[in-house]
Amino acid sequence: MKNLGNMLKQAQQMQSKMQEMQAKLEAATMEGQAGAGMVRVTLSGKGDLKGLVIDPSLMVADEREVLEDLIVAAHADAKAKVEAMMSEEMSKATSGLNIPGMGGGGLGGFKLPF
Repeated sequence: MKNLGNMLKQAQQMQSKMQEMQAKLEAATMEGQAGAGMVRVTLSGKGDLKGLVIDPSLMVADEREVLEDLIVAAHADAKAKVEAMMSEEMSKATSGLNIPGMGGGGLGGFKLPF
C-alpha cells in the first residue's frame, strides 16, 4: 500500500509540474528566421502564429516565390525552437519521477498532443 501512496504522490507532483509547464508554454514565444533575418516568424510556446515580419526589400512581385519559401523556412525554424523548448520543459517536469510506463522518469516514447 505504501508503494501505491508513493505513486499517487508522484502523479500529483507530475500533474503540478505539467500545469506549471503549460502556463510557461502559453507565455513563451519563439522567433524563427530565414533569409539572414529578412523574414521573421514569432510563434507562441503552443505553436500559434503571433507575428510575421518581412523586410520591405522582399516585397517585389517577381520575388513572390522566394518570399513564400522564406516564410515557410522561418516558420519551420520557429517551430523547431518551440519543439525543443517543449521537450526541455517536459524533461524538467518529469525528472525524478519514476512512474511505471513512463520510461524511468521520462515519457518513454509517449507523445503528448501539445
